[in-house]
Amino acid sequence: MSVNVAVVGATGAVGDLMRKVLVERAFPFKSIKFLASAKSAGKTVEFAGKPHPVELIRPEAFAGVQIVLSSTPGSVSREYSPIAAKAGAIVVDNSSAWRMDPDCPLVVPEVNAHELHNIRKGIVANPNCVAIPLCVALKPLHDLAKVKRVVVATYQSSSGKGATGLTDFNAQVVPWASGKPVPAPTAHKAQLAGNVITLDWTLDPNGFTEEENKVINETRKIMGDATLGVCPTCVRVPVRVAHSEAVTVEFERPITVADAKAALAKAPGITFMDETKDGKFPQPIHAEGSDSTFVGRVRQDPSNPNALCLWVVSDNLRKGAASNAVQCAEELIKRGIVK
Repeated sequence: MSVNVAVVGATGAVGDLMRKVLVERAFPFKSIKFLASAKSAGKTVEFAGKPHPVELIRPEAFAGVQIVLSSTPGSVSREYSPIAAKAGAIVVDNSSAWRMDPDCPLVVPEVNAHELHNIRKGIVANPNCVAIPLCVALKPLHDLAKVKRVVVATYQSSSGKGATGLTDFNAQVVPWASGKPVPAPTAHKAQLAGNVITLDWTLDPNGFTEEENKVINETRKIMGDATLGVCPTCVRVPVRVAHSEAVTVEFERPITVADAKAALAKAPGITFMDETKDGKFPQPIHAEGSDSTFVGRVRQDPSNPNALCLWVVSDNLRKGAASNAVQCAEELIKRGIVK
């Protein structure tokens, strides 16, 4: 089955990748259009080797569209995603605007694709770039023994701030490496080259940052367990692309390292790197450009017989955003939800 598609925010960093992923995965589109703000309308973008015009995002643009892949600021999404849904489309939305709306499923296809049958507002929320790979790694372990608590420290790349984050970081690296003065940051809260910084400096009342609270709330929703304990610490590191996560998982009962490795090795969406066999650990350079979630360093927590530790790495722009959205769209067709 082929469908009519619109990509909203088509000229942004994630929108650009959505176009590439649609081609790479041979997405079955009948027609496709690219929408953006007035700032980008009138430009052209390349898709499947051909130039395509970028149209202004407006209500009329959604006529006849069946699936919308959207990556815009939350304010734009709150205005236009309901308009697209009212016009008859199902919107897969990459902003944070709808993630915690009880009428909008928050979906990672390898984990909870069944939630796509519960789309009450016509909007599917694409999760946070940390929560997606975290839940991909947790799902096969949760199927072995229920997960009670997760402690995660993130090592998030500069591209998490989008194109401006990469530009900012690239401008700092050369002078920092040569011992010259580093220009003042423009996208990040502080110098990133040769440094590690907390993502947000404004704390919520619970003492966690907005990003950390997203990880708490979204992981619970994706895993379908409001009682799941989640304790994150999120920082930005001097890496261009791909987020890493150090994860400690506590279960209701003990599971062996061998059983955990076996489950992870055969789980969908995971590339398991067993250091005892290949001598390698997952690294950002492995994940960049891949739709897979790389998992390794599985070991027993020496302080808790019911807990394991692991290391997770994923391309935040692809699996953490664009590719997960396209996978959701594929599932909508596969499951007969879009007809």
